[in-house]
Amino acid sequence: MQKLAVWRRQEQQLVERWNAAIERHRVVHEELSARRVAQGNGAPDDELVLKVRAAQAEIEALRRQVARLKREFISGERF
Repeated sequence: MQKLAVWRRQEQQLVERWNAAIERHRVVHEELSARRVAQGNGAPDDELVLKVRAAQAEIEALRRQVARLKREFISGERF
């Protein structure tokens, strides 16, 4: 039973991290769009591009973690 509680807590933390990462990704893309409008579709700032890439990398890492948990669940290791 304790294992189940640990798994549930891990899954809840993953959901919270996922939601936070998606929100950061959304905010960065809104900022990028606003700057493009303000600059007349000029090249975005390097700093902003790095923020976008970091947000995308974080989401990809979380996707891999979700896939791992799903694989564990399907194989019966986690239920």
